[in-house]
Amino acid sequence: MEIVRKLRNIAPSAKAPKPNPTRKTIKKDLKKNWFVYLLAIPVVAWFLVFCYGPMWGVLIAFKDYKPLLGFAESDWVGFKHFIDFFQGPYFWRVIKNTLLLNVWGIVFGFTAPIILALMLNEIRDGKFKKSVQTITYMPHFISLVVVCGIIHIFTADEGVVTQVLQWITGKDYTSLLGYSSFFRPIYTFSGIWQNIGWDSIIYLAAMSSIDPALYEAAEIDGIGRIKKMWYITLPQITPIIVILFIFAIGGLMASGYEKIILLYNPLTYDTADVIASYVYRRGLREASLSFSTAVGLFSAVINFALLWATNRVARRTSEVSLW
Repeated sequence: MEIVRKLRNIAPSAKAPKPNPTRKTIKKDLKKNWFVYLLAIPVVAWFLVFCYGPMWGVLIAFKDYKPLLGFAESDWVGFKHFIDFFQGPYFWRVIKNTLLLNVWGIVFGFTAPIILALMLNEIRDGKFKKSVQTITYMPHFISLVVVCGIIHIFTADEGVVTQVLQWITGKDYTSLLGYSSFFRPIYTFSGIWQNIGWDSIIYLAAMSSIDPALYEAAEIDGIGRIKKMWYITLPQITPIIVILFIFAIGGLMASGYEKIILLYNPLTYDTADVIASYVYRRGLREASLSFSTAVGLFSAVINFALLWATNRVARRTSEVSLW
């Protein structure tokens, strides 16, 4: 027994758990960067009040909301408004138009800034390069209302675009915005004209970080400009392209209603009426608040599912993803 007692005294006692350094680290960081956190408070408060706070309002999609009764007293109807939308006469029209407009935007609008950035990256004349950048950036800073006004003028009966189209086709046209077949090209290519320069900035910034030694080695091997763009520039900016492409697919079921509302009319509803404009008409003009909320919630859920699926595919194929 004496030997056992001595061995117990000799045996090392269990180490006491080390204090968690997280609390000290947080206190130290707050003390050191208190001014930065103070500046962040208004931003966080804005998101909480205007972005996250109103999210509980989506409950009216499951109620027969009446403003006089309020949220609590309005009758609960479950998925009635969703079923009405799915079985309604405009369901397939707005889904098809939303998808096609966004597909046009991805095919033409997403690739155009990449092509412009690649071309600008190859220009060696600094003054000419800056002039092109300034000209292509300018439309982005024009008010959307003014842009739509310009589109209306150019596509009117005597507008420049209408006259050129008549000269090319040999056919007489009135205002092009009165033809449903012309709405998608007008909407897509006017958007490219407005945003191509601004959207190319991020690609030019990514190209500026490419190691010049790669181009020098390619020149020694006798590789031309086209092959350098294909085998050096594009692979180096692929992560940026993939991330922006994920965002683009994540917005496949969403279209900006402002421009569409300023351009479309009943004659072009067949190709111009999208989910956002349909929600605007049913929610604000017809005061069907619960129905329009249900349609908007459906669009948001589909967009989130597309974003998640695209991010998952990108992570598996290119090892580049948002999370």
